[in-house]
Amino acid sequence: MSAPLSEAKSLFTSIRITLAISGVVALLAGIVLLVWPVKSAVVVTAIFAAYLVVAGLVYIGLGIFSGARGGWSRVGHILLGLLYIVAGVIAFANLGAAAAALAFVVVIFIGISWIVDGVVALSLLGQDGSRVWTLLYALLSIVAGIVVLFSPLVAGFAFWLILGISLVVLGIIQIVRAITLGKDAKEFTSTVQEDAAH
Repeated sequence: MSAPLSEAKSLFTSIRITLAISGVVALLAGIVLLVWPVKSAVVVTAIFAAYLVVAGLVYIGLGIFSGARGGWSRVGHILLGLLYIVAGVIAFANLGAAAAALAFVVVIFIGISWIVDGVVALSLLGQDGSRVWTLLYALLSIVAGIVVLFSPLVAGFAFWLILGISLVVLGIIQIVRAITLGKDAKEFTSTVQEDAAH
């Protein structure tokens, strides 16, 4: 077998494995989100809280061991690190409440960003070639943002549900892609071998 053909087979195999693993992880994550939404939210919050503690330690380390920085910069890094650690510890102390607060903040941010996006789309209405679609997009975006802001709990649940369903669907698609890529790899290698024989 020639070196280029061997490299191509190796590339196909690597891509297939990556697609299969990412598909299985997405599928399992989606199923977990759909079956245990509250526990999943708590786990995500715990990961975020751990990130805050680690980031806080890094900032404190930067403040302490960075001799090249000025005094105020070092103090700022240490204070920021302490703030991150305190936020992480508070989140760990009551993961359920922290998960609800995090979901609430994310949903409110999404609602505000949709409203702003709709207003920006309206401001570009005169410059856009497809005014009807731009107007429709802007109105839907503003209405969706307002609905999210006035019912953040329902929006948060719907967001979690849509995320879980999306992960399941994307996971299945990735797994199918991994399988079909295996067939494509076989066809590719047989074509290359036939061309080399002629």
